[in-house]
Amino acid sequence: MTTLHEDLRDDVRMLGECLGQTIAAHKGQQFLDKIEAIRALSKAGRSSVKGADDELLKTLSELEDDELLPVARAFTQFLNLSNVAEEHHRVRRRSGVLDVCTSDSFCGLVGRLQQQGVSKQQIAKTVSEMDVELVLTAHPTEVNRRTLIQKFDSITDCLQRIDRGEDLRHRLHELISQAWHTDTIRKQRPTPVDEAKWGFAVIENSLWEAVPVFLRQIDQQLFDATGEHLPLTRSPVRFASWMGGDRDGNPNVTSVTTEKVLLLSRWVAADLYLKDIDLLRSELSMNRCSPEVRALVGDHPEPYRALLREVRNHLRVTKHWTTERLDGRPVDKEGVYILPQQLLEPLMLIEKSLRDCGMEVIAEGLLTDTIRRVACFGMTLVNLDIRQNADRHAEVLDELTGFYGIGCYSEWSETNKQMFLLKELQEKRPLLPRDWQPSENVQEVLETCRVVAEEEPSSLGSYVISMASQPSDVLAVILLLKESGIRHNIRVAPLFETLDDLDGAEDCIRQLLGIPWYKAYTEGHQEVMIGYSDSSKDAGQLAAAWGQYRAQEALTKVCVDNGVHLTLFHGRGGTVGRGGGPSHTAILAQPPGSVAGSLRVTEQGEMIRFKFGIPEIAVRNLELYTSATLEATLAPAPGPRPEWRQLMDDLSASGLTAYRDVVRFDPQFVPYFRSATPEQELAKLPLGSRPAKRKADGGVESLRAIPWIFAWTQIRLMLPAWLGSDVALQDILDKGQFELVQTMRRDWPFFRSYIDMLEMVVAKSDGNIASYYEKRLVSDELKVLGADLRCRLANTVELVKKIKQQDELLEENPIIRQSIDVRNPYIDPLHFLQAELLYRDRNHPDERLEQALMITMAGISAGMRNTG
Repeated sequence: MTTLHEDLRDDVRMLGECLGQTIAAHKGQQFLDKIEAIRALSKAGRSSVKGADDELLKTLSELEDDELLPVARAFTQFLNLSNVAEEHHRVRRRSGVLDVCTSDSFCGLVGRLQQQGVSKQQIAKTVSEMDVELVLTAHPTEVNRRTLIQKFDSITDCLQRIDRGEDLRHRLHELISQAWHTDTIRKQRPTPVDEAKWGFAVIENSLWEAVPVFLRQIDQQLFDATGEHLPLTRSPVRFASWMGGDRDGNPNVTSVTTEKVLLLSRWVAADLYLKDIDLLRSELSMNRCSPEVRALVGDHPEPYRALLREVRNHLRVTKHWTTERLDGRPVDKEGVYILPQQLLEPLMLIEKSLRDCGMEVIAEGLLTDTIRRVACFGMTLVNLDIRQNADRHAEVLDELTGFYGIGCYSEWSETNKQMFLLKELQEKRPLLPRDWQPSENVQEVLETCRVVAEEEPSSLGSYVISMASQPSDVLAVILLLKESGIRHNIRVAPLFETLDDLDGAEDCIRQLLGIPWYKAYTEGHQEVMIGYSDSSKDAGQLAAAWGQYRAQEALTKVCVDNGVHLTLFHGRGGTVGRGGGPSHTAILAQPPGSVAGSLRVTEQGEMIRFKFGIPEIAVRNLELYTSATLEATLAPAPGPRPEWRQLMDDLSASGLTAYRDVVRFDPQFVPYFRSATPEQELAKLPLGSRPAKRKADGGVESLRAIPWIFAWTQIRLMLPAWLGSDVALQDILDKGQFELVQTMRRDWPFFRSYIDMLEMVVAKSDGNIASYYEKRLVSDELKVLGADLRCRLANTVELVKKIKQQDELLEENPIIRQSIDVRNPYIDPLHFLQAELLYRDRNHPDERLEQALMITMAGISAGMRNTG
C-alpha cells in the first residue's frame, strides 16, 4: 500500500506531539502514558496482533468514570487535528497545479468539449447563462462549536505559514492548548438565528475571498479558450440558505425568526461591502475620469473617491436601517441599498470610466472583485428559501373553509381542491375574513406568508413544500401568498420525498402545467425538489436512487413537452445514505437533459465547512460544480439502454423488498436499532435547532433522516446505505448477468456512481465494531438479527469486490483507503468507549457519562468525516 505523503505525515506527527504536550501539562504524564498505551493497543489490534483487542477492552473497561471524558476528548481532538492536517494538505497539493489544465479542471473540460465539436460561442453562452445555486441548509450535522472551528482555522493558518519557513511551533502549541481547554460540545442547542450567523461566518471567513478568485479564474480560462469573457455582473454559482427559513418540523423557526435572519443578512452584506469600499477609496486616487463620472462629482480632484464616498454613505445608512429594524424600530428606507443594482450602478460607472481613460489594469483589480461579489452575493449574501410542510397549508384552508361553512378542505377530492383554489386565485376580492380568529398554528403560517410577501424578491429563493404529492399542494401556497399581498411570482417548488411521491411526481407536474393559469404563473420556469434523505430511509439506497433517476427523466420530459425550463433541486446530504458523495460525479450521473444549465443542490452541516471553509478548497469546489454543470449540459451522459433499464427495475424491486422486509416488517428490528445504536441518546446532543423527530411520540418512521443515518454510522454498520443492495446484487449475479453488470459499470455513469458509492460506504463499515456494541448492549433474543445483518454486510463487501474485480476495497482510490486506515486506530477506542458509556448511562444515568458520550459521538463523526 502506498504510504501517506511525507509532508502530511509530518504535519500529523507535529500536531499530535503538541496535543500530547498539552495533555501531559494538564492531566499529567501518567495519564498521557495511558492514552499512548490505548492507542498502541488499538493499532496492534488493527494489525491483528493476538490478544491486543482483549487487552484494549480490558484497559478501557477499567477506566474510572472521571477518566472517561478526558480519554474521549484526547482521541476526538487528535481526529479533529488530523482533519485539519488533511485539509491543509489538500490545499498544498493543489497549489502547484492551479494554472495547469488537468483533466478535471474547467479549462481541461472546455478543451474536451471543443474536441467533441461544441462551438466556442456555445460554451461561452452556456457559462454566462449558467445558474448553479448552492443551498446552505440548517440540517444539524456540524458537531463542532464555532469557537473550536475558529481555532482549527487558526491552526490551518499556522501550518501554511510553517510551510513558508516561519517558526510557529509555539503558536501551534498555544492554539492546540486553547482547543483542549475549550468545551468540545456546546451546552445548548443553537437557535435558528445562531445557525444563520454560522452560515454568514462561512461566507465572511472564506467564500468572500474565494468567489472573486474563482470567477477571475473561470473568466481567464474562458477567454483563453473562446475569446469571450464572463460578463462582470454574472456569476455561474450563487448561494441560498435554509437557515432561518426551514420550518418543516422545527417549531423554533417562526415568522419573527425569518424576518430577523433576512435583516441580519442585509446587515452582514452591507458591513462586508463597506470594508471593500473603504479599500477601494484608498486605492482609487486618480483624477482622470469619464464625462459621466465628472457630471456626478463636479470638479472634485479625486472623482472616484468622491463617488465612492456616496456609496459608503448609502451602505452606512443601510446598516443603520437594518439595526433599527432588528431593534423593532421601523425607519424610512430613504438612502438604503435594497437591490443589488443600486450598488452595482456606481461601481460599473467607475469601471467603465477607468477603461475609457486607459486604466484597464486598475479596473481589473479590487474593483472587479467587488463587482463580482455583488453579482454572486447580492445585497443579502444568500437568497433565503422558505420550507414548510404541505399539511400546514392544508390546515389553514381547513379552518378557512370551516369558518365559511363550506366543508373541510382536507376531505375534498383533489379535483374539488383544485377548482376551489383556482377560483380563489383569480378572484379580485380577498379570501381572508377580517373578523376571523385563526388558531395559533394557522396564524403562524399566515405571518410567514406576510413576511415573504413584504420582502424584496431579490432576497428570496424558493418556497419549498415538504411532503408534496398533488397539484393542490402547490396551488395552496400560491393562494396563501396572494392573500398576504405578494406582488411577484415566487418560485414554488414541490419536494417529492418518498418513493411513492417520486413515482407520482411526473403526473403531479403534468397536471399543474396543464392548468393554463398555473403555466402562465411559472413564467416558463418550473422548479422541483428531489428528496434523497427520506426516499432512502423509506425505500433503501438502491430503490431510492433508481426512483430519483426515473423521476428526473420523467420530469425533464414533461417540462420539455410543455416548453418550460426545469430546474431540479437536489436535496442531498453529506452521507451516501442521504444522496451524498462527490458532487462532480453525482451531477454527471444525472439523466441526460435534466441539468440544462441550471441546478440547485443542498450543502449541509460539516460538509459546508469541508467544502467551503478554506478559501483555496472553496475555489476548487466551485470550479467542480461549474465544470460538472457545463459538461452535463453540453455533453450529457447517454441514457440507459433498454436492457440496463430492465436490470435496474429488477434490482430496485428486489432491493426494495429486501430492505422493507427488515426495516418495516421484522418485529425485532426497531428494538435492535434502539438498543444497539445511540439513537435515543442522540437527542441529547445539541446539534441543531431542530428536534430529532418530527413527532415527539413517533417511532422510527418519524425519525429524521439525519439521526437515522447518524445512529448507524456511530456503530459502523452503515445499514441504510447497503441494506437491500446485498440481496439485489446477489440475485442478479446468481442469474448469470455478471457481464451485463460490468457493461453498465463501464458505460453508464449513474450505475458506476452507485457501485462506487456502495464501495466507499462498506469500506467505512466494520462488522467487528458493530458486534461489540451488540455484545455490550443488546439482549440475547435480538442478537440473531444482529448476526444476520453483519453476515449480510460481509456478503455486500464480497459482492462489491467481485463486481469491481478487486481483491480489496478502494484499490482505485488509495487516498480514501489510507485515510480510513490511518484513522481507525484512533476511532476504535472511541467506539469501545461509547459502547461502555451507553451501557453505564442506560443502567446508572450520570451527567459526566452523558458528557463523555457526546464527546465520543463528536469524535467518531470527526473520524468518519461525516455524521448524517
